[in-house]
Amino acid sequence: MATTTSTPEAILDAVGGASNIIHLTHCATRLRFELKDASVVDKATVEKIPGVMGAVPQSGDRYQIVIGGAVQGVYTQIMELPSMRSAGSMSDADVKAAARAKARGKNAIVDAFFEYLSDSFRPLLPVLLGASLIIAAEAMLDALGIIDFRDDVSKGASWVFVDSMWRSVFYFLPVMVAYNASKKLKIDPWVGTAIMAALLTPNFMSLGEKAYTETAEGSGLFTTALKFGEQVTCTTNATLGTESCVAQVFGLSMQLHDYGGQVFVPLLMVAVLAPIYKGFQKIIPTNLQMVFVPFLSFLVMMPVTAFVLGPIAVWAGTGIGAGLAWLNGHAPIVFAIVIPLLYPFLVPLGLHWPLNALMLLNIQTLGYDFIQGPMGTWNFACFGATAGVLFLSIRDKDKEMRQTATGALAAGLLGGISEPSLYGIHLRYKRIYPRMLVGCAVGGLTVGILGGVKASTFVFTSLLTIPVFSPIGVYGIAIAAAFATSMILIVVSDYRTKEERAEALAAAGGGQVEADPAETAADMALMAAPAAATATAASSVTDAKPALVPGTVTQVAAPVQGAALELAQVEDPVFSTGVVGDGAAVEPAGDIVVTAPADGTVVAAMGSGHAFGLALDSGVELLIHVGLDTVNLEGKGFDKKVQQGERVTAGQELVRVDRAVVEEAGYKLTTPVIVTNTAAFSKVELVASGEVSPGAPLIRVTA
Repeated sequence: MATTTSTPEAILDAVGGASNIIHLTHCATRLRFELKDASVVDKATVEKIPGVMGAVPQSGDRYQIVIGGAVQGVYTQIMELPSMRSAGSMSDADVKAAARAKARGKNAIVDAFFEYLSDSFRPLLPVLLGASLIIAAEAMLDALGIIDFRDDVSKGASWVFVDSMWRSVFYFLPVMVAYNASKKLKIDPWVGTAIMAALLTPNFMSLGEKAYTETAEGSGLFTTALKFGEQVTCTTNATLGTESCVAQVFGLSMQLHDYGGQVFVPLLMVAVLAPIYKGFQKIIPTNLQMVFVPFLSFLVMMPVTAFVLGPIAVWAGTGIGAGLAWLNGHAPIVFAIVIPLLYPFLVPLGLHWPLNALMLLNIQTLGYDFIQGPMGTWNFACFGATAGVLFLSIRDKDKEMRQTATGALAAGLLGGISEPSLYGIHLRYKRIYPRMLVGCAVGGLTVGILGGVKASTFVFTSLLTIPVFSPIGVYGIAIAAAFATSMILIVVSDYRTKEERAEALAAAGGGQVEADPAETAADMALMAAPAAATATAASSVTDAKPALVPGTVTQVAAPVQGAALELAQVEDPVFSTGVVGDGAAVEPAGDIVVTAPADGTVVAAMGSGHAFGLALDSGVELLIHVGLDTVNLEGKGFDKKVQQGERVTAGQELVRVDRAVVEEAGYKLTTPVIVTNTAAFSKVELVASGEVSPGAPLIRVTA
């Protein structure tokens, strides 16, 4: 390696160059690489690079390079290298999408379609969950008879305002989906957003406003209005009870619809926009693209969406509704099975909305509705699948999925809202749909065989709305069968591939899969030693701290009761290889009370209570790390007694640890005690053997 090569350039060369990097990010001390081929990296070469403290190969093609406190600067310098600027970088979502793409099987087109749906909706999960829980609260109040949320007049302005809290999300969902779908297809997301938003502006909506009404015999209701000098004609669909208006725009007929909540429209629009947008990028000079690519995209896609794509999406939903109405009249048992099997594909595309209109029309004309019963079995099959995912996430200690599934299940069971389950979980894992469809079929078949189910009013199908269905016993059996079937199938066969499960277990730090080596251990080690360089320099002056005077031997006491271990025995390469400093470890015994080995200052005290950095008065700087990967407990089981900046005396308690909590979570309690200013000493060695008590010598350092 040439001495003139800078550290960033040397690191980039050592990992195989920019072309070998899938993803590069960093934490407080380490560069974290996702490589196409990690076998090209020579660990010894990396560790010889100036500024590199160590290299830690990871499972698969992941690689960590320990830099220390200067990691942010090194990362920035690497990203600014010409080869990296041209290669670009990928977000975590991009990396996961790339991994999914590599895992595609024989049905690549189907996989790509579900990825398009999933990546268009997944970022919206938090707002969907938040809005859904507001709906769930409204459903509870409605079920208890406190307020009728279907009647805007009786519930008053206050509760209408509450409606706006969740309607904002669902009404403007098309705009949000357009943004995410555009990002997925790698075009300017704001262009897709602006095109979709055009159909939700007051200007566009005003085209459908009517000035006066007339009734024409034989063909339903016709409404004629004069707006902006153009004629607008509206008709009512006799089957669905929905209104359709047509405006004459530039001499052409434009069918008008309320596109609020319609997600098929943005998905279809962005799929058409993407090749057009990229085509303009190819033919327009680079220095003109910023203005003219969006401009021409607007000129083409706004009319195409308003005249063609928007109506197509609405016609599709209307056609499905009319077809199902015919099927129920001619083959009701088949209808009861088809509805729950069809809904899992209609809801992600937003094509289920016209069926809501048909449900309302049935109640108005027949006094009951026959769609909601079978539809409820689909909903509970969906919620059953989510419950199965929740069960597995609890078992596997997958905190992120547990949180997602808990919120989605609450929104489903209490509010009857399936979108959080679909967009947040089911569309992400292709193994879920086949198992969920079995639950849908079982529920629908139960409804058909037992003679059908009727609903007396329009409701969200949740636990709270079961009483509106008749016979209530038939409905209860059907939804229970659908829920149980989906849940059992998910629990028994898992919703993840082997690779996805391995990744989840590794992230959780449990199971049979090797976890990532101490994701935060190195961070803490170097956070605890900001003055290491200063201490090294101080060793050469006469007024240095006692332990730093050349030739001085200092003993460091054990901070906790237990068995003394060589650092090499610690099951974490960041500690065992001495990347962040030499020292020893203790395997705690009995009640775990961690104390200060000597007088000093707490220079780092993590909120989770699992790690402390101490600057002892003697000049020795320590990291005491209680357990391995225990940062993931987020403080659970740790009763922290001191704060950063506090003075402590020998034997003073730093933290008390609940052994049962840590062991139940599957983490090891091995406690490394690291001398983080190791460079200031000629020797750092373990002096204890066997059992050691707090205050007894553990480590000996020689300046």
